[in-house]
Amino acid sequence: MATATYTDQERQTLRTAAFGAVYLVSSAEPGILDMVKESFAGSKAFADAPEVRDVLRGGGMPQLPKGSPQEIEQGVLAALTESQAILAAKGPDQLNGFRAAITDALTRVADAAGGTSEKEAAAAAKVKAAIGA
Repeated sequence: MATATYTDQERQTLRTAAFGAVYLVSSAEPGILDMVKESFAGSKAFADAPEVRDVLRGGGMPQLPKGSPQEIEQGVLAALTESQAILAAKGPDQLNGFRAAITDALTRVADAAGGTSEKEAAAAAKVKAAIGA
């Protein structure tokens, strides 16, 4: 994804989608220590993914939607869906790389605190459906 040029708004949408996906899976099960481990696992997955590393770097903190858990989920899923249109316009390679990076991050996040729970698996399934993975 490093060769594509993104507007600031596109970059923010992609960042919200990626980090929001990690948040949805991480917050599916309560526990502050688990959330910390899972957040680090998600960040490491993105750092290891050349497909998204450049677009997710810089630009400040991702702007996750505000509101109730359902409103946050809806906002993140909307950003994930919008990211598909952004990336499809930039090229299918980028879209496939983004999907792969998100899917890897979700797996790492869910496994970071001792295995994937049913709630984490359900959250990951919603994310994967939103990105067509």
